[in-house]
Amino acid sequence: MLFETINKTFMRSIKLLLLFLLYVNASFGQARWTAEKANAWYEKQPWLSGCNYLPHNAINQLEMWQADTFDPKTIDMELAWAENLDFNTMRVYLQDQLWVQDANGFKKRMDEFLAICAKHHIRPMFVLFDSCWDPFPRLGKQRAPIQGLHNSGWVQAPGAEILLDPARYPVLEQYVKDIVGHFKNDNRILAWDIWNEPDNTNNSSYGKFEPKNKAVLVLNLLPQVFTWARSVQPSQPLTSGIWRGDWSSPEKLGPMEKVQVENSDVISFHNYDDSEEFEKRIKWLLPYKRPLLCTEYMSRGNKSTFQGSMPIAKKYKVAAINWGFVAGKSNTIYAWDSWKSAYDKEPELWFHDILRPNGQPYRPEEVVLIKQLNTPTQSKETRKSTKTVKKKLVPAH
Repeated sequence: MLFETINKTFMRSIKLLLLFLLYVNASFGQARWTAEKANAWYEKQPWLSGCNYLPHNAINQLEMWQADTFDPKTIDMELAWAENLDFNTMRVYLQDQLWVQDANGFKKRMDEFLAICAKHHIRPMFVLFDSCWDPFPRLGKQRAPIQGLHNSGWVQAPGAEILLDPARYPVLEQYVKDIVGHFKNDNRILAWDIWNEPDNTNNSSYGKFEPKNKAVLVLNLLPQVFTWARSVQPSQPLTSGIWRGDWSSPEKLGPMEKVQVENSDVISFHNYDDSEEFEKRIKWLLPYKRPLLCTEYMSRGNKSTFQGSMPIAKKYKVAAINWGFVAGKSNTIYAWDSWKSAYDKEPELWFHDILRPNGQPYRPEEVVLIKQLNTPTQSKETRKSTKTVKKKLVPAH
């Protein structure tokens, strides 16, 4: 009798433990990828090269994605131009209010966008949240661009009102879990960027309108967002790009950078400096022994160029995703200093972007370089095979 009682108690304990483990797995999902898993994933990728993408006729994420202004025809045309440059990825921003407005419609438009990307052999990285520019996003018709003002209409996600109200965080959780969960096994998606420049307080533009404790609010929220995204067990890696400070050793990372690095499956970063600084930053990050993705670079007026940074990125097999593709309503041909004094005409030196709205390059030599660098390096076997074919094609004399 005593043995039976002990046995029943033991079996009950085992069942409770299993239920607890199931609860933990359902609540917290998978753990951060190991370095081995991240590197195995990266080995299967080509050298990743592309742009931060917004259609030229959209001023921000809302205008890109809202049903009234979503423009598959323009997206198809522009991604065909990207394919012609042999770009294979694009970094594309989402916005939480789009999901709140019409979750099913938003996901349907994302699926349509992914179909266009796949047609052009491009696998995008989606950005879930963003701390840059206007902290008061509003659905509906978006304002017109302000002449000569860099990113005069870009909006944050979430906006300041939501960020200041923890009671609204469960909606953000639902947004993350639904979007990532819906597309978690979609191999058309390269990765998920959890939060762009989370501690950017936009001091040169909207700083006076920002929550005074914004960095603290986001620092508390960011680990939760990683947990929400992981809880649905996506097949794609998660990341959040570090963008400022000293990364030369883990001890020198700030609190936000620590959260970003320690939660990212693959390490991503931004750099808008010259080639020497760009390479130095890469070397600082190599000891993490994880794939490295530069998700923002190229600001000509700041000496960050395709000629300077892109060959270095390829040398180290670091993904190279520059800011801007087709010049348009985002006004990113104008420099950041336009917030001090807006430009009255097109600048001689474009700050960002590659093509004009008609598809013509701003600098043809840049396009030549991009295509050259994006051409896959042939293996010895491929080169031998190519030479054999060429010999067969030579006419007899």
